[in-house]
Amino acid sequence: MRRLIGPLSDRASLYCSDATILRYLSSRNWNVKKAAQMLKHSLKWRKECKPEEIRWEEVINEAETGVMYRTNYCDKYGRPVIVMRPCRQNSKSLKGQMNYFVYCMENAILNLPAHQEQVVWLIDFHGFNLSHVSFKVARETARILQEHYPKRLGLAILYNPPAIFQPFFAMVKPFLESETYNRVKFGYSDDPNTKKIMEDLFNMDNLESAFGGNGGTGVDKIKYAERMKEEDNKTRSFWTRANSLSSVSQNADSDASNVEKIDRSPVPN
Repeated sequence: MRRLIGPLSDRASLYCSDATILRYLSSRNWNVKKAAQMLKHSLKWRKECKPEEIRWEEVINEAETGVMYRTNYCDKYGRPVIVMRPCRQNSKSLKGQMNYFVYCMENAILNLPAHQEQVVWLIDFHGFNLSHVSFKVARETARILQEHYPKRLGLAILYNPPAIFQPFFAMVKPFLESETYNRVKFGYSDDPNTKKIMEDLFNMDNLESAFGGNGGTGVDKIKYAERMKEEDNKTRSFWTRANSLSSVSQNADSDASNVEKIDRSPVPN
């Protein structure tokens, strides 16, 4: 697999961990050529879009209404939770919405515990109407998720979607791979089975009341902004490792070159 990918930049090398390669292989049914092609496509996308360089200041306009955010709790499996509220969508910019989606995914992934690789989405449909969603945005979200974040979605719970959402979902469904589609579950506040699922997945004292829990709903915008700025520092520190690795590699190459020069120097009589 690594041979098929070819030489990598420092950041690409950091991204292409063994776990990442396994996710791409698994997403292509262990077909090495297809997985390598998919990973190279993602590396090209990451080089062009630089998702690891998106910062809070760049997405704050998209985030200000609380349309999407990472919660301060995980599910019982340690998976970070991203909450989405379509009714709070305040932007018509496809690029802006995708940047914020990618920012949230990158941040959630950076906060994964050692034993976990997936995130959970909770989508609150309170106050929803069709003006809050765009087919183009939904399709692009699915594309980015499936092409560049394979095996990252553990579960997406669509909570209390109204009947008018069903035709829209039927339009989006053809763009979902079977694995993605199988991760999507519909939940309803008046459904005992949904209540059991939520209790099995979450500490109910942490879970927001909008999803049947005992916690508060939404986030404090000021505190969340401060938290995300701190998260940006973590992101910057993580990806700075690529430069450190490059420096170590260059020093090693330099040392090896010096050794070679010494070895090749004439031996005095």
